[in-house]
Amino acid sequence: MTKSKIYKFLGVFTLIAIIGGGILYWQLPNRHKAIIKTVVLQRTGIVDNDWVINNSNLEYKMISPTFFIDGIYKSMEGPKSSNYIQLSTDSSLLWLTGFHVKALDSKTKKRISNDFICHTNIDFNDTKYFSNFHLEKRIGIYYPRLTSLSHGLENFSFPKGYGIPMKGNDLLYITTESLNHNIPDANFCIKHEVTVDYSKDNSSIKPLLSRTVFIMLPYNKSNPYKSPVDPGKDYCIPVETKNHSYDYGDGNVLSGHWVVPVGKKTYRSSIDGQLQIKDSMCLHAAAIHVHPFATSLTLWDKTTQKAIFTSKMTNHKNKIGLSNITPFSSESGIWMYQNHKYELVLEVNNTTKINQDMMGSMFLFFYDEELDAILKTTNIK
Repeated sequence: MTKSKIYKFLGVFTLIAIIGGGILYWQLPNRHKAIIKTVVLQRTGIVDNDWVINNSNLEYKMISPTFFIDGIYKSMEGPKSSNYIQLSTDSSLLWLTGFHVKALDSKTKKRISNDFICHTNIDFNDTKYFSNFHLEKRIGIYYPRLTSLSHGLENFSFPKGYGIPMKGNDLLYITTESLNHNIPDANFCIKHEVTVDYSKDNSSIKPLLSRTVFIMLPYNKSNPYKSPVDPGKDYCIPVETKNHSYDYGDGNVLSGHWVVPVGKKTYRSSIDGQLQIKDSMCLHAAAIHVHPFATSLTLWDKTTQKAIFTSKMTNHKNKIGLSNITPFSSESGIWMYQNHKYELVLEVNNTTKINQDMMGSMFLFFYDEELDAILKTTNIK
């Protein structure tokens, strides 16, 4: 085969590969397109891929790599980045007390709208974390996420006198993701500044443990996207069946990310299996996560038929987004019991003319009596 024929063959092959790759790319969901674009932009050096770290004055502050916003990115679709952090280089005991995130202009580093903040997740390695405190029996039982900030709740702190203990050189895994509900012709770059507050005071802080609870709704496994959205069987339509879909082997499948129709709706879901309360636990704080058009999320005691607390949401008036989500915080706490039944109740008002996506979850923080006893009786400092 001559060189000219080889070059022609390679040219045709390259063209076919480009066309085929382009077709496959445009068929991908928006979140997967964002991942590919972000990787290409960062690997080629068009945008930076570095985290800028500043750890001083009991604040671990970091600025994310650049996120290119080039269109609408709904919840969990936007460009994102992750980073492992250590609050100190030694194993001294520290206390996590608060979490914050804000959006910045990528060039000026000046603060911009919170509308470009989707999630900021704070995860931990449960094997190492629980082993450090001789609590190996907890490994693999609880969802290894301490908390999550999101649009409407960009700042969250524990009540005075409470925090989450951890060894200073233990790792936290931070993921922060961008958002854009309202600017279809976007063409700009942003960053996120994430801050973790911590304390070195080992004498007056009581430990908290985190439990993640969220609404899960059944859907039709054989035809998950069948309309109507809210039929008599109380099925939901999942946004997708790969992520936030749960199968417990009893023939039913559940979705934690579903579609809501136009108008007002109420959704409720049992959370007893997620709480795993043994005897009783005292609740001191809760960080809330919902999507736009949610108006309230209630932690409901079905046994007493009373609300433990209700988080209210304020939605933007002239655009899509959440202005505020009210967290729960209490120094005195509220007791919850093993022999009670609990559920989450979500109120939604979709004021647009099309279906929207929804989630409803809480990160609940309880006084950890077992860990407190360990800290007081062992030499963990």
